[in-house]
Amino acid sequence: MLLDGMHPLIQELISHGIVLTDGAWGTELQARGLALDEFPDTWNLTHPDLVAQVAQAYVDAGSRVILTNTFGANRVRLASDGLADKVVEINQAGVRISRSAAIKVGAKVFACIGPSCKMLVTREIGADELRAAFAEQASALAEAGADGLVIETMSDLEEAKLAVLGAKTTGLPVVACMVFDCGRDMDRTITGIKPEQAAAALAEAGADVIGANCGQGIAGFVGLCKRFHAATRLPIWIKANAGLPEVVDGRAFYKTTPQEFASIVPKLIHAGASFIGGCCGTSPDFINAVRKALQAHLNSVA
Repeated sequence: MLLDGMHPLIQELISHGIVLTDGAWGTELQARGLALDEFPDTWNLTHPDLVAQVAQAYVDAGSRVILTNTFGANRVRLASDGLADKVVEINQAGVRISRSAAIKVGAKVFACIGPSCKMLVTREIGADELRAAFAEQASALAEAGADGLVIETMSDLEEAKLAVLGAKTTGLPVVACMVFDCGRDMDRTITGIKPEQAAAALAEAGADVIGANCGQGIAGFVGLCKRFHAATRLPIWIKANAGLPEVVDGRAFYKTTPQEFASIVPKLIHAGASFIGGCCGTSPDFINAVRKALQAHLNSVA
C-alpha cells in the first residue's frame, strides 16, 4: 500500500530498513589518478574502467543505492569547458557504468545532478535556461536507465527548486539535498536558508526525499536530521563529509576514520534518517563501517 503518495520505489527501499548509500566519488577518482584540473565527469568517456572501479567498490561495500559520476554534467557547467555538446554522452555513460556494477546485486542507481555554479548570488543565468539545463540532464540520465535522481550539494534554494522541477519531468523519484555549512551552529546554507525552510520549499517543488550532504562532518548532521524530520514527513537523506579537510599541496586530506564516522550512525537513525552514506573524504571503507553499524542496530532491536 502506497503511503501518503510516496513514490513506489522509495517506499520499497525504506520498507527494508535504513538504506545504505555510497560515499565520495571525487576523492576516489583522484586516488585513481584524476588530476585537480580535470573535469571528473569526462572520465566516463576517457577512463570508464577506473570509474567502474569506484562503482564496484561501493557495491562490494554493501551500498543499496549508488550514484553516478555526473555531478557537473549539466549543459551550463560543461559549456565552461567547451563540452556542452557532450551532455547526453557523458550522462548516459555515467549511468551505464554504475548500472553495470549495481545490477549484479540488485542495487539501485540514483544518478547525480549537481549545481550549475552560475546562479548562486550572482544570478548569472536565467531561471528558465537553468531549469531547461537540469531537465535535459535528467532526461539523459533517465533514458540511460537510472532508477532515481539525486540533486545534491545545493547552496541556493531557488536553484535547488529549479533542479527538482527539471528532474520531476522524468517521473523518477527525486532526492534533493542542500549544504549547511554556515552560521554559528553550521545550520544554514551560504544564503542563510535553514533546514525547515529547505524542507518546505523542496517538498512543495515535488522532491520525494530531502536532506543534506557535504559541508561538515557527520556529527553536525544529527541536528540537521532532527530538524528535517520534525519539519517534513518525507524520508531524510544524509551524506556527511569525513570531517573538514586539511589542504596539503593542493589536495584535501580528511582525518576522520571509518570507525569514528560509523559511531555516529545510531544517532542519525534516532534522528530519523532513512538514507545514510558519505560525501567528501569518505570511501568504500567508510561505507563498510556504516553497513556494520546498521547491522548492529538491526540486531539490537530484533
